[in-house]
Amino acid sequence: MGAESNGSLDLSVFLTGIPGLEAQHGWLSIPFFTVYIVAIVGNNLIMAAVQADPALHEPMYLFLSMLAVTEVGVSVSTLPTVMGILWFDARQIDLDGCLAQMFFIHTFSCMESGVLLAMSYDRFIAIYNPLRYTAILTLPRIICMGLGITLKSVTLMAPLPVLLKQLPYCHTNVLSHSYCLHSDLIQLPCANTKLSSILGLAIVLATFGLDSLLIIVSYVLILYTVLGIASGEGRRKALNTCVSHICAVLMYYVPMIGVSVMHRAAKHASPLVHTLMSSLYLFVPPVLNPIIYSVKTKPIRQGIFTLFSCKRKLL
Repeated sequence: MGAESNGSLDLSVFLTGIPGLEAQHGWLSIPFFTVYIVAIVGNNLIMAAVQADPALHEPMYLFLSMLAVTEVGVSVSTLPTVMGILWFDARQIDLDGCLAQMFFIHTFSCMESGVLLAMSYDRFIAIYNPLRYTAILTLPRIICMGLGITLKSVTLMAPLPVLLKQLPYCHTNVLSHSYCLHSDLIQLPCANTKLSSILGLAIVLATFGLDSLLIIVSYVLILYTVLGIASGEGRRKALNTCVSHICAVLMYYVPMIGVSVMHRAAKHASPLVHTLMSSLYLFVPPVLNPIIYSVKTKPIRQGIFTLFSCKRKLL
């Protein structure tokens, strides 16, 4: 371990590119930049379609718009450092900038988990009590849910950078990814990080752990309700409305679980494997969710088509 630095003032942190493929960073920047463009443009199209089309001003699509906001947030949070490394080999970042990036990545990820939970509740109400669906999920309630998810995420994540900022750091400050994560940064201080570690674990359990458990409970209740529908066609239609959301949940939680398992059970695996798993967790949901919802949800397709039709008429 390197010598201890005097506080965190003017401290720099060094990010890591793609291990073993440093010479190919120029070529690798093409697919990475394409992924960012697809994620940002795709999610912005969904937000614009929901805003522009009155037919999409329903709870399901308003929650989908919230999900798109969180995914744009995650993509924009990682873009500067990832593309900076691939294009310019700009690996150095000051500690304050790194802590800010960490805060935004984790905050938007936490918000995404909360929105997925809200969407599972939305699907349960739509199937369990369809006649009162819009009466229960009114616009003010949806706005309150969105604000609650945002406030919870910001409040829970805010202490993490504050605690890390107070600690003394060593001169050897190299992270294992091309972006700043709490699990990475907590390894750097030349001091006891037990409080930050316990707080980080508590936040994970209180957000991602609890959210995933409640999503499972929601789908158990949905399945119980669907099995009570007499018509086979009715059961099929009810379950079909959940397919896109189930895909979104799996794309979010499966890579997250994979990253967690890799960190604990495969510590000696190739650094490239760890990098690829983390990249799947951060990059796959923002890219695939807009595609899945556009393919599986006809009103979204029509809304995007209407959006482009209106723009052509204006031109």
